[in-house]
Amino acid sequence: MAFKRPDGRKITEMRPAEAKVGVVPNADGSAMFKSGKTIAIAAVYGPKKMHPQHQQNPRTGQLRCEYNMISFSVDDRIRPGRNRRAMEISEVTKWALEPVVDLKDYPNQVVDVHINIIQADAGTRCAGINAAAMALAHAGIPMKNMVSSISIGKLDKTLVVDLTKEEEDFEEGEGPTDIPVSITSDGKITHMQLDGMIEVKQLQESIDMAKEACKEVYKIQKDALKKFIEDKSEGLN
Repeated sequence: MAFKRPDGRKITEMRPAEAKVGVVPNADGSAMFKSGKTIAIAAVYGPKKMHPQHQQNPRTGQLRCEYNMISFSVDDRIRPGRNRRAMEISEVTKWALEPVVDLKDYPNQVVDVHINIIQADAGTRCAGINAAAMALAHAGIPMKNMVSSISIGKLDKTLVVDLTKEEEDFEEGEGPTDIPVSITSDGKITHMQLDGMIEVKQLQESIDMAKEACKEVYKIQKDALKKFIEDKSEGLN
């Protein structure tokens, strides 16, 4: 009997996703990425002089990321402010994006990326990374590639693409396994995490699934950036 997902999607099917660039007018770059009910907004400020001064690097600029879940983003309101999980995901986001960002021409400077999750139904770190990558491109930050992110899950023994919160809470059989993966537009992995247990063979299968799904995410990101440029050009005419 074929495995059935709670929302009826195929095992390789992403939730409906959309993206938009230029959503925060006073930022140097900004973007929104929506995956199902999860919505992330990213705003980029900089390059600007790094403060505090003792953290400056005279050889290159630096990337600084801050992830935050707004208190009303979930049904059960969460305490506002940074907690341990937010600090961890902030660092993970930085690790996922740093390999493609080129700040060597900005010594002693910093690029700040602020990510706010305004609605959450799993996959928030991936949505945040997707929004942040678009926001960096919108800000004109030099980048070698785009980064796209997706979560692969294992529900009991079945691998699925793009978990919902209901699937994250799956408890049957071997329970859930969550594998967020970030991949560049030329297929290189910049970040991968594993929460749960999985055999080596299935881990490779999950990476292959992530690469295919990230191609879809990349197209959504690219189309959003292209639309912004086209709309801006029309506005100038």
